[in-house]
Amino acid sequence: MPRLDRTFSVAPMMEWTTRDYRAFARTLSRRALLYTEMVTSGAILHGSPRERFLGHDPVEHPLALQLGGSDAGELAECAAIAEAWGYDEVNLNVGCPSDRVQNNLIGACLMGHPDKVAAAVKAMREAVSIPVTVKCRIGIDDQDEDADLAHFIDVVADAGCDTFIVHARKAWLQGLSPKENRDIPPLNYPRVHRLKAERPALHIGINGGIKTLDECREQLAHVDSVMVGREAYQNPWLLAGVDAALYGEPGPAASRHAAARAFRPYIARRLAEGARLNHLTRHLLGLFQGCPGGRKFRRHLSEHAHRDGAGLAVFDDALGLVPEGTAAPATALAT
Repeated sequence: MPRLDRTFSVAPMMEWTTRDYRAFARTLSRRALLYTEMVTSGAILHGSPRERFLGHDPVEHPLALQLGGSDAGELAECAAIAEAWGYDEVNLNVGCPSDRVQNNLIGACLMGHPDKVAAAVKAMREAVSIPVTVKCRIGIDDQDEDADLAHFIDVVADAGCDTFIVHARKAWLQGLSPKENRDIPPLNYPRVHRLKAERPALHIGINGGIKTLDECREQLAHVDSVMVGREAYQNPWLLAGVDAALYGEPGPAASRHAAARAFRPYIARRLAEGARLNHLTRHLLGLFQGCPGGRKFRRHLSEHAHRDGAGLAVFDDALGLVPEGTAAPATALAT
């Protein structure tokens, strides 16, 4: 199996990196590795229908499924299901700080249980042929960002994991909300850079606070890959420069309008399947950010796309509110 090129990826984000967002992202970048929202092992094993949790469009590849869970046997079963559903990678969430997942021993709290993570990784790797990776923090609460992180990485790597995407912040499970955990703990990029320097055989990716392609290039001088979260969602046009800037290949979108028009057939297909227009177009609200007419585009979709029976005419009318040729082309992002 060819090795995934994860130079640039879009972070898994609950309620944001849905199948519809991922299909839209493909109108902007062919090469970015896309991640699903976190899906718990319980949802996959006991939820119905599975299509709700695992369904995706072929255009979304390369595509990774992020799993939440801690039971090695359940995670192995879910990994095998993911491979059968065609995913290119399975990633274990060891970074989410929410109270809800902590109560089920999911997410960042697992940084305090490296042996459990190692057992899960070992079981998943034995169940599938696709890569099994881990997304983690640099620590939790009062853990030592050097000794405890090194111990966690070494224990899990010994179980066969060779790819870690590290959010360069601690997670404070006591005292901070999930939202506060995305901003308040200070970023410590040098710690992730040292992790790579000390363990050159491992693939070390970095996540947290990265907003521009220039910042991506700066990070790639120290680590193997970059993962961008909120900026890739709130300012999706960032993705239009990824292929040229980081892969040396032309991207699929010559303009923002071209990307929107390329997404139109997908919208039509999903509407025919019963999806609501606002569930599809909410992912495009930031597309014309900073452009003349961009606010009118966003307002029109916000006011009309949620209405019963809203269809392509609403989308077309919104697009018509933005003059073409007023925004920088994708090639300008790659300079």
